[in-house]
This record gives sequence, C-alpha cells and structure tokens, in this order.
Amino acid sequence: MGAAHVIVLRYHEIALKGRNRPFFVRRLVDNILRATAGLPVGSIARASARLLLPLADVAAWPEARARLARVFGLANLSLAHEVALGGDADAALERLGATIVERLGAVSVPSFRVQTKRADKRFPLPSPEVSRRLGHVIQAAIRSRVDLEHAAVTVAVDILPGRAFFSLEKVAGAGGLPVGTSGRVLALLSGGIDSPVAAWRMMRRGCAVDFVHFHSAPFHDRTSQEKARQIAAELVRWELDAALHLVAFGEVQRQIVAAVGRPLRVVLYRRMMLRIAEAIGRPAGAEALVTGESLGQVASQTLPNLAVIEAAVPLPVLRPLIGMDKGEISAEAARLGTFETSIIPDQDCCQLFVPPHPATRAHPEDVAAAEARLDVPALVALGVAGTERVRLCYPAEPAEPPALSVVGR
Repeated sequence: MGAAHVIVLRYHEIALKGRNRPFFVRRLVDNILRATAGLPVGSIARASARLLLPLADVAAWPEARARLARVFGLANLSLAHEVALGGDADAALERLGATIVERLGAVSVPSFRVQTKRADKRFPLPSPEVSRRLGHVIQAAIRSRVDLEHAAVTVAVDILPGRAFFSLEKVAGAGGLPVGTSGRVLALLSGGIDSPVAAWRMMRRGCAVDFVHFHSAPFHDRTSQEKARQIAAELVRWELDAALHLVAFGEVQRQIVAAVGRPLRVVLYRRMMLRIAEAIGRPAGAEALVTGESLGQVASQTLPNLAVIEAAVPLPVLRPLIGMDKGEISAEAARLGTFETSIIPDQDCCQLFVPPHPATRAHPEDVAAAEARLDVPALVALGVAGTERVRLCYPAEPAEPPALSVVGR
C-alpha cells in the first residue's frame, strides 16, 4: 500500500488578513517556488490555510525542509502522505489507518498521539472522533503507548475534501510575513553582531532588505568587507536575493576629522552614513533605512544622539533592536548563523578616527555648526562614487551555497 509524498505548508498570520489575503498568499507561493528551485517538486495547490507542494523524490526532503524552514510566512511544514478518502467514513478511516500503520512500521514508536484537523466540515466525523478511531487502530497494530501530552511521535492528520494527509514530523517555519509584502528597505550592515539581526527582523516583517556596508579603505584592510559579504550571503538565504553596497568611507572620515573637533565626530560619521545610504537606497526603491542600534548600548546610541543622527535624512530610520540587550541580540544571531562571522576581529570604520570620549548628548545647533565646516553634498557624492555593488541570490544553482557576483561599481 503506497501514498504520495506531499509537503504540507501551513501559514497562520496570513490567514488573519482580510480582503488582501490573496496578495500575501500569491507572494508566499512565489517565494516557495523560488526557494525550492532545482528540487524535484511539482505545482503548488491551495487547500484552506494550507499549501500543498508535491515532492517527487523523498531523498530531496532534507534539502527541501532546510530551504522551506527559512521562507517567511510559513508557520510550519510537514512531509505528508496523501490517502484518498472515497467511500463512507468508516471505510475511509480504515484505509487511512492501514496506511499510517504501514508508515509507522519503519520507525521506533515508544509512544504516540494522533492530532486531527478537519478542514472539510462535510466529513461526517469530528476531529476528536477521527483521532480516537485512528489511535485505536494504531495501538492495536503496533502496541505502543498513547501519550497525549509528551508523545515521542505525533501523527498529524489533515482531512480535506476527498483526501487526507498524514505526517510524522512537523517542522517549525520562520513565521512572519512573506518577503516582498512590506516594501523595500536598506539596512546598514556593520559586520558586528547587531545589524544582521536587525536586517533579519525586517525580512520577517515582509521587507525586501538590501545592505550597505561602510568600510575604512584605504586606511584599513579588506577584513570588514569580507565579513560583510559572508554575513550578507548568510542572510540572503532567508530572502532569496538582495544587493550589497560596499562604501569606501575612509576618506569621508578623514575630511570630517580635519574639520571637526573630537566629541562630535561619531555623530557626524553616523549622519553622513545615513545620507550616503539614502542616496544609494532611494533609486533602488528603499522606503526606509534600518540600523542595529540598541538604546544605550554605546555612546552614539543615547536618545539625544539618535534623534540628531536620524534628523540628517528624510527617510524613516527603523531600529528593530532598540529595546533588546546584547545577550538577547547575540542569542538571536547564533540562531541565525551570523554570530560566528560577526565576532571575527576586523578593522571596521567604527574604529577609525574615533575619539576616546565621544559626545553622548549632541545638540542640534552644535551639529549644524560643525557640519557648516564641511561640504556635505560633496562628501555624500564621494561616498556614492566609491561604492561597489554586489548582487546576491539563493539558490544560485540546485543545492549550491549563495552566489556572489560583482555587477558594478
């Protein structure tokens, strides 16, 4: 007795949307198809708050599971087996139970439970009764203990019109909203621990995220640039394609140092970064800038300084980590896989020409007076002109790591 393999993809937050729900589902379907490019999958079908993705070769399940677990908008997913439910309810459950027992024969089952969701309300038996009957059939066949709270194996059953799906493993999805449903943003990627987490959080809320990294060439080596490339390549696995802009910022910093006293330099660096980021992001459709700032973490991240810094640009500046502490951010970076790269020592622009005691309460009038000594438009143009653009995509080829290709300067 056989059963077809189908990946059942379930979404939650999208299901709460109103009349614009089809827009979110369409984008989710597009992202799923892009994420599984090169894998032996078929066309996606829709069923209630589920998507059904046929899998022609079960050997591809581990790779498909890893890719799909990073698709924002999915609550969870399962490799399921399809069984036709023709005939009366008793015959249908007998056929379903026999197929489940056959599958369970290949795994160790110290204890089990059955959980049923009946999307087809025309099926005459309610979900608890389906679970009870199937549980009785399974227990009689494999002699395992029923444990409704801490079962070693959960048999999940979905009843749909004319068919049922059952699975023995439920994989947690990434949650959130599909990338591309909330617009495009440009994230400042420092190479440290915080900014990759901030970028990831914006992806999870449906934003397509591009990256901009400010490095201190020609005064420092390329270590921070290589870190930024590695981190961006890891993050693009979650959103499938992005642009990374590498900005040579060292000469901009040098000119600020030559014209401005020490305490305000960090604030002016940050304001100039935002201006350059906006000049890069707007033509690409960015509707906001994103930073990894956390309130009070360093001298430039006090409330007065944050207010003065963001006033440099009209684009909104989003700070998804503003209320998190370093331990929380580091734990999330470890889960994402960016932490180990972020802690590699490097020479980034934040360490170049930084005064020992930067201002913690910069006043707008003092900042304006300091910037009056600079040719701000010329410095922005200098930063934009010294930018290298790198295109990232995933998957580049079936089962290949993210590809990096320089497409312009």
